[in-house]
Amino acid sequence: MSFRFPDVFLWGGATAANQIEGAHTADGKGLSTSDIQPFGSFGELKYRQDGDFNIKDIAIDFYHRYPQDIELFSELGFTCFRLSIAWSRIFPKGDELEPNELGLAYYDRIFDELEKHGITPVVTLSHYEMPLHLAESYDGWTSRELIKFFERYATAVFSRFGHRVKYWLTFNEINATLHESFTGAGIPRGSDAQALYQGIHHQLVASAKAVKACHELLPDAKIGNMMLGAIQYALTSHPDDVFEAVQQNREWLFFGDVQSRGYYPGYMTRKFKEMGVVLNITDEDKEALKETVDFISFSYYMTGCVSVQNENLEMTDEEAFKMGSNPYLESTDWGWQIDPKGLRIVLNLLYDRYQKPLFIVENGLGATDIINESGEIEDDDRIQYLNDHLYQVGEALQDGVEIMGYTCWGPIDLVSASTAQMSKRYGLIYVDRDNDGQGTLNRLKKKSFYWYQNVIQTNGEALTPPKA
Repeated sequence: MSFRFPDVFLWGGATAANQIEGAHTADGKGLSTSDIQPFGSFGELKYRQDGDFNIKDIAIDFYHRYPQDIELFSELGFTCFRLSIAWSRIFPKGDELEPNELGLAYYDRIFDELEKHGITPVVTLSHYEMPLHLAESYDGWTSRELIKFFERYATAVFSRFGHRVKYWLTFNEINATLHESFTGAGIPRGSDAQALYQGIHHQLVASAKAVKACHELLPDAKIGNMMLGAIQYALTSHPDDVFEAVQQNREWLFFGDVQSRGYYPGYMTRKFKEMGVVLNITDEDKEALKETVDFISFSYYMTGCVSVQNENLEMTDEEAFKMGSNPYLESTDWGWQIDPKGLRIVLNLLYDRYQKPLFIVENGLGATDIINESGEIEDDDRIQYLNDHLYQVGEALQDGVEIMGYTCWGPIDLVSASTAQMSKRYGLIYVDRDNDGQGTLNRLKKKSFYWYQNVIQTNGEALTPPKA
């Protein structure tokens, strides 16, 4: 394929506030759910004692070093940068009536810097964190009260930043609440299906209300949802396996169905009945859900396999997201199976299903990087990974899929969400910090930095066919 991406295609990278900013109590910021997860999203919750170490307290110190980092993003050629606003910087407890001016002013400075370099911000409202007070006092999204709190927060940031932010996302990987209820939703771990799905319903209503507020306040802006796109294949051609794959994929597609179509699909009505889940859905909720998103955004890292005959199914090594192993695929050092063509499959699936523009807002390789004797990092495995996935994006564009852009995860080394490690590195830019918090925090361009820079400069023409 020698193919040039559309001129309007957005090229960039993606990050999350709790994984890069640090400064976890600076300028009036309240504690978030992330601040009591020193071992990552799936680790134990731990309230800090004096002297306790949490690598995210400083992370990579983007809070203070953002001018330098955005300068590097500009050198890469980014036309967009996906970042999240830390909800607890704007409303430290989450239920205040007025926002924290110092928190708003911080993001003003970020957007000033991005504007200076001609980089379009793509902003996530809630990315795997929320004010800890809302989890402690309201049991997170199980409480209907959070709908108005989130609407107040969304309205505050739309009003403040709407003249300079034209692309918004509501909840990061909203379907991940099914796998880990506390991190992004503040729902107590071990909650039953009734509490879990009621909390998810409240999130979906809040997302729709944020979409409505965005449409009313910022008519020129676009707002989308965001899902974890982890498609499941049938392990065999047995019809039972094929239908099991349909059912498993519906567990995450359901979130897109509601946010894109404006109502609950019939298959979920049946599922709730079979589970004994009776949701409290008001007439106002039904009306609110009719406000649908403008585009579909998603992360893509891996695929899995399902089978009704469990003895045929080996599981991946990944601790966070256990999935059926595909015998035809290789895996990363952290057990995530590598499937570039799966991205083309997901893109076609989502576009066929929703007929809305798509935005790939996370995709990348977590790996151990070694600085060689020349002081360089030759991360050829990352280059191969990104090349092969972007090649499939090009194929999907030729399939007729409307794709807005691609933001690799993450353009700079950051703290891993699932494991809270620095050693699981995704960046095109190396950050000198280890898992124990030791290091200078200096930045170093990796070989992949120059490779991605060339891909952006050529608008995709530099991509090469995957190795057979």
